[in-house]
Amino acid sequence: MISVSSHGLDRLGFVAALSALVFSTSGYGAETLRPLWEAGAGVAVLSFPDYRGSARQRGYIFPIPYFVYRGEVLQVDREKVRGLMFKSERWELDVSLNGSVPVRSDDDPARQGMPNLAPTLELGPQVSYKFADNDRYRLQFQLPLRKVAAVKHGIHDEGWLANPLLNLDIRDVGPGRGWNLGLAGGPLWADARYHQYFYGVDPAYATPSRPAYTASGGYSGMRFVASLSKRFPNIWVGGFVQAYDLHGTAFDNSPLLQRKTSYAAGIGVSWIFGRSEKIVMSSE
Repeated sequence: MISVSSHGLDRLGFVAALSALVFSTSGYGAETLRPLWEAGAGVAVLSFPDYRGSARQRGYIFPIPYFVYRGEVLQVDREKVRGLMFKSERWELDVSLNGSVPVRSDDDPARQGMPNLAPTLELGPQVSYKFADNDRYRLQFQLPLRKVAAVKHGIHDEGWLANPLLNLDIRDVGPGRGWNLGLAGGPLWADARYHQYFYGVDPAYATPSRPAYTASGGYSGMRFVASLSKRFPNIWVGGFVQAYDLHGTAFDNSPLLQRKTSYAAGIGVSWIFGRSEKIVMSSE
């Protein structure tokens, strides 16, 4: 990956983040026979801020991949890529991956003259506990702890983050039934290095309206997500709305924190045009 050009890495990070946002709903149900893998492609329409707390909201239309792999250890779906390390009736331990999009500082008035925000990759363990899981709904607690790296001209350490999350999935709802509704929420915490990457202002980039600021670690806000999706025989459609409450955060005094609430939303459609002949038992 390091050998790819920086432009290619920016595009890769952008695609990964779009996929994580749009396909944040995970279909599930009773165990049944499904193809080992499925592949397709689609398009997403998205709106989200440059970073949590930014006053700059952007809209995008972007092509996105669709890929599901239902292996016993490695699993790839619309929600994430994970390597399953342990699973019992209630508990799961896996390795999960996430990321964020690049931002050109000159396009954001609050960051003009500052270095661009490179795309980030997040990797780390996640512990999940299922309170209930049946054909109708699933309620679980998830605790990811991820190392964050910015990817531009190499890989740069940008700290740690954690997002304890209570997640409720309700299956087979809506008009015509067959829709999957997801509701989730929980607090975020991150260390000083992570907060400094997004909200810190080094003295060299300070201006009269943007004083120097050194961020500390701690509370990083509350995250709330609602999503809806449906799988047809060869088509997947879905959408989401995501909100962040940034009141009382560790970076509350940062001049780059312009709004105490942030929103993101998107819809996506994918056409599934390929699948394996091998069949496996899966609830996805």
